[in-house]
Amino acid sequence: MEESNTCWMTSKSLEDPNKVDVLEPNNAFTLMIHGIVKYMLDDYQGALEDVDKVDVLEPNNPCTLNICGYVKYMLDDYQGALEDFDKANVFEWNNALTFKSRGHVKRMVKDYQGTLEDLDRAHVLEPNNAFTLTINGCVKNMLDDYQGALEDLDKVCVFEPNSATLLKIHGHFKRMLKHYQGALENLNKVNVLEPNNVFILTIYAHTNWSLNKYQVALETMGKLHHLEPNDHLYYMIKNGWHWC
Repeated sequence: MEESNTCWMTSKSLEDPNKVDVLEPNNAFTLMIHGIVKYMLDDYQGALEDVDKVDVLEPNNPCTLNICGYVKYMLDDYQGALEDFDKANVFEWNNALTFKSRGHVKRMVKDYQGTLEDLDRAHVLEPNNAFTLTINGCVKNMLDDYQGALEDLDKVCVFEPNSATLLKIHGHFKRMLKHYQGALENLNKVNVLEPNNVFILTIYAHTNWSLNKYQVALETMGKLHHLEPNDHLYYMIKNGWHWC
């Protein structure tokens, strides 16, 4: 069988760079390739060691700093990652990848305002980037800016109208704003894509309940009860409990 194009992402990929590294131990390009391959093999510590060597040989390279920051992020060294992204941003101000990466790390340390600032800059540079808009919307949702979150997801769904994940998030934001009919439209699409998704069925039942469509809510919870017989929400609705 012919080997696939991804065969380089295996331990064999390290063999040739290892040979070159013996002949040219301070070759920045070889070390960078070495680090990237180790990263693809989930050897984050080994990747960081190689990329750190590259940074010593070629300091202040934004590409190296971005990779270094992302590897540190994978190692849960958020402060170290932020420092690398800060340096990369100094030497290359208009790099959307740096803003996205730094914004994502800021979100992990709960600096939500800083996250929005970085993602807004990334959005200016890449206005049609679905990932940036989605994270932006999720952060606004965490800050209780449901309208702003909905506006961001409205834009994303134009670019990716058939993404079940985005439709779920979009529907959730609409529900938070009590746009129940709009939420149902999203959830109906998700139900087609993922017909037995327990989370979606629960939200679908809740939304119908909010619209006083009790029979639909009960039927939906009956389906959920079939999938998860011990789910307590089924019994709450069946006995006429009101959902907050």
